[in-house]
Amino acid sequence: MHNTINNLENIKNKLVNYPKAKIIAVSKTFNQEHIVPLLDYGHKDFGENKIQEALEKWPSLKEKYTDIKLHMIGKLQTNKVKFLFPHFDYIHSLDNLKLAEKISKEELKNKKKFKIFIQVNLGDENQKNGISIKELPDLYKQAVEKFELNIIGLMCLPPQKESVSSYFSELKNLNMKFNLNELSMGMSGDYLEAIKNNATYVRVGSKIFGSRT
Repeated sequence: MHNTINNLENIKNKLVNYPKAKIIAVSKTFNQEHIVPLLDYGHKDFGENKIQEALEKWPSLKEKYTDIKLHMIGKLQTNKVKFLFPHFDYIHSLDNLKLAEKISKEELKNKKKFKIFIQVNLGDENQKNGISIKELPDLYKQAVEKFELNIIGLMCLPPQKESVSSYFSELKNLNMKFNLNELSMGMSGDYLEAIKNNATYVRVGSKIFGSRT
């Protein structure tokens, strides 16, 4: 059995008591050789950070494996939104009104709706993307009512120097406030803590594919 499959199964075994949790295999920097064993094994959710890299490896794979769900989990610039079609299915990084408007226009043009998470900057870190908690209600309201986006949940990248548990709990509570069903949080180093706080999607890369060069 391929190493990536063993790694995936080890994670699944730890999540056996959390049936709602889905694992996004973050395949950034890894080529088709690393991805195909997981596809053949039946794994369906994969995440990419950069559109250009994704376009180099996923179109041919999605033709062959038609039930793949591809997640855009990195920073998304408005001028790159058009390249998400037809390959991506989820966006995890909506964080401003300009981007919401652009996604809406491109969805109409391409006749396809994404499933979208709003990224929240819980720690108000200048170096990180995400909407502030204060501005979140307005972004959510306009995204849903004005731009008719399919907002399914919230997403975060919590500060790493502090205990992540309190931030995951905070995002869980915000998610409940907006009555959203999905929650995208947790990566290779903290996915178990995220799952305990009701994460429905965890974004796991190195714990599946190994260290990146």
